[in-house]
Amino acid sequence: MKKRNIFLGMILAFSLTSCFDMDKMPEGVLSTAQPFSSTGEMRNYLDQFYQTGNPKYGDDKIKVNFGDGLRVQDFGAGGGSGIAGYDTHSDNMSASSVSSRLAGETTLSGASKLTNYTAIRNLNFLLCNLDNCVEQGSPDYNQYVGEAYYFRAWYYYKMFVDYGPLTWVSTPLDPNEEEMQLPRDGRTVVADSILADLDKAIYYLGEQNNSASMRVHKDVARALKSDVALFEGTWEKYHKAKGDKFFDPTVTDEKIRSYFTAAADAAKEVMDRGVWRIYTTGNMQDDYRKMFQTTDLSGNSEVLWFKMYDGDQVGNNVNRYLNQGGGGVGVTASLIDDYLTVDGKPFVGAARTEAKKVFGNELLSTVRDPRLAQTICTPGQQLRPDDAPPYYVVPPLIGSSSYNQNMTGYSLLKYVQIDYTGSLDAEFKGATPAIQFRYADILLNYAEALAELDGAANSQKIIVALQPLRDRVGMPAVDFDREYNQEADYPFRHLDKYIQAVRRERRIEKACEGRRLEDILRWAAAEELIVGKWPKGALFTGSNLENHPAFGGKLVYDQASGNNLFLTGKPGDALRYVVPSNPAGYEQGWQFNVGRDYLLPIQPRMLSLTGGKWEQNPGW
Repeated sequence: MKKRNIFLGMILAFSLTSCFDMDKMPEGVLSTAQPFSSTGEMRNYLDQFYQTGNPKYGDDKIKVNFGDGLRVQDFGAGGGSGIAGYDTHSDNMSASSVSSRLAGETTLSGASKLTNYTAIRNLNFLLCNLDNCVEQGSPDYNQYVGEAYYFRAWYYYKMFVDYGPLTWVSTPLDPNEEEMQLPRDGRTVVADSILADLDKAIYYLGEQNNSASMRVHKDVARALKSDVALFEGTWEKYHKAKGDKFFDPTVTDEKIRSYFTAAADAAKEVMDRGVWRIYTTGNMQDDYRKMFQTTDLSGNSEVLWFKMYDGDQVGNNVNRYLNQGGGGVGVTASLIDDYLTVDGKPFVGAARTEAKKVFGNELLSTVRDPRLAQTICTPGQQLRPDDAPPYYVVPPLIGSSSYNQNMTGYSLLKYVQIDYTGSLDAEFKGATPAIQFRYADILLNYAEALAELDGAANSQKIIVALQPLRDRVGMPAVDFDREYNQEADYPFRHLDKYIQAVRRERRIEKACEGRRLEDILRWAAAEELIVGKWPKGALFTGSNLENHPAFGGKLVYDQASGNNLFLTGKPGDALRYVVPSNPAGYEQGWQFNVGRDYLLPIQPRMLSLTGGKWEQNPGW
């Protein structure tokens, strides 16, 4: 009897919500006493993981967050989840309520169950019964074996991001409960095991030249491998540099470099195929935005994997919440200010302040990187096919309903299907696509890995890799000296110019795609980006937003009670900015605990069931 089988049997028996008998086949998905005897049965079994085992699927008709994934699909009331909302747990966006993790208010009593172990157990059941299939070696058989390895890697990776060290289990669980205790494996052991699964997935999966099948393929596995390796390389490098308790104490600089090399190599394998390319029709003012609102992306050269919604049988709420400029969320000035000027320079100083005094001026594509005006609504922007001119004038700082209100003055445009002919305001009737991986991810991972390995030596390769992203919107090529931001208020002013440039490019290209928190965690950058900060939005007092007739005098602020708008500073200040929620009690800004909050807590009952062999995460 293997201890780790018993150990995870205990976790599932006592800590998870699933109700499988551990010595039986999963019920409801298999029809024979000898499971997986055909590739058809393998495919049917694997279909369940396409609903819960990727970044943005989720369960589309009901709100779920299976396995604590960082990038689930849908868009919940008040933001905070889904394809367009998870960046509210970062410095990119804010919702009507404060992110408990950023504020340092996560509690041990609220610790989640490690539900991903349920899916891992089911995948192990398949992988340990492959000999039953009579079609071994066929293309379909290889494809489904590859999918199983891919999804197992995915479930482990999402737990790894949240909880750090895990116990790696690669066989089905056993119901015997004797000697149930086993410690967690070290970080690098878990990371290497995930990467090994992805290597197997790459070996078995079929090659595809488009995303029409909406199933994983070799390049999707390569993309995830690049993500995992880059995550662990940067996590170990930056947490080790800060000497905190979150890195693997056995890790060496050589090991860290091996992760960066693996990330670059996996990305380069995708690049070298010459199949994928950045989507562009030559319309620099619209191509970037268009990709995120096109229902069917199966022919899009940039999209490696996506889920399509029809707005009828399978729909989401993205349009419902965002097509009036609200959603109970707002983009922050921190993100807005990080976009370069149209000539490729940091947007700083008096020019930045002056542009904010007339709402929309700072967003214009004649002034800033055109990706900004394709991500954030500008005056005159149409949001719905039934909009009447002059369309979007100012942000709905007070809305007709809570989900139509904007919280910062910067309304998200990126995912809005402007010409959508389906039901605009009904629940789960939207068809905004869920992009899982795109070629831009590959280029960004490659550039960052090269910068981490040796930015100076790889500078030309980085420029070439990022050039297609710049070309799509007509931005000048990367110039590390011209773009280097050393302003006193810039959080990454002390980074070397190569790493600063690729981090900014990543933030801009992937704005509001739900990856920012993951980046902050792996860069050990909460001290620079989160602690002591409080999100702010557009300039209000000192701009044309104050007393704007579109608000009809309904905005209430600077009163002891009854406020429906909160501002920085105090009455009489010349410049006051919108803040997304009542700052009372947060006068010192977010209080993310850097000695604790980089990882989530483990449920205490799980620790007791393991006899103390699973130690609690640091600070908890």
